[in-house]
Amino acid sequence: MIRIERTPLADQASDILMTRIHSGEWQLGQKLPGETTLAAQLGVGRSTIREAIRQLAGRGMLSTRQGSGVFVTALEVPEDWDAVLRRADIVAVIEARTAIEAEAAALAASRRTASDLRLIRRALVGRRAHPAGVEAHVDADTAFHRSIVAAAHNPILLELFDGFTPRMRQAMIEMLRLRADDGGRADDDRHTLLADAVAARDSARAAAESRTHLADLAKTLG
Repeated sequence: MIRIERTPLADQASDILMTRIHSGEWQLGQKLPGETTLAAQLGVGRSTIREAIRQLAGRGMLSTRQGSGVFVTALEVPEDWDAVLRRADIVAVIEARTAIEAEAAALAASRRTASDLRLIRRALVGRRAHPAGVEAHVDADTAFHRSIVAAAHNPILLELFDGFTPRMRQAMIEMLRLRADDGGRADDDRHTLLADAVAARDSARAAAESRTHLADLAKTLG
């Protein structure tokens, strides 16, 4: 049974007030209109406005001064510290991926068999299909990269990759949620270039494509 979630009025009011601050309607340090005025403007009750202000105060955008009113203290929402920590962890995961996958890509280019190449191409098609949902996309992406590592025919590298996969999977899911997109056509093309380098038995290019792809991921989190 599908349930339709309704966004609380306070959340909607908070978003509207934030948009008005972003648009420049109220400047840094400026006092907001009173609760009664804002409630009338937004068509909600004063308690809803009070909760919306409380939310924005908690995010550092507004400050309530007893007896004086509500003032703008930031024009943008200061970055959530948890998001900063998640981003740092994701970058560490990407660095570890680079150490494993760039070397594996170089070896795969020199050692891959016709059977390996078929598996790589099949995984590439599955990845380009963009399965619905963040988790499904990450799993398809992981399957492609694993096919490259497997083609290196180095059991230690494959064991490292497989052992690392649960941590990597969670980090990549977090990354896509932070980015709010999966890279689109440009990311698809980057993976195709990696597969083509392996197919061409060009070890240097395969390693370079792997490093570039992962470096690009890290840059999106900067």
